[in-house]
Amino acid sequence: MIDKNIKIGELLEKNPEKAEILMMAGMHCLGCPASLGETLEEACMVHGIDVDELLAELNKKQTEDQ
Repeated sequence: MIDKNIKIGELLEKNPEKAEILMMAGMHCLGCPASLGETLEEACMVHGIDVDELLAELNKKQTEDQ
């Protein structure tokens, strides 16, 4: 299960298919070196995204993929 403390870089390394969800949520700078060291919660704050809604989508998709 993905949580808000995961680093963006770690999330994408383990689950590269999640990039599409992050991009659709408004995180268009996934390749930026600074973004890779941010937690999901920090990135959501910077982009004005509700972390709980994004987590629900990321984890819903992860459950479907298993």
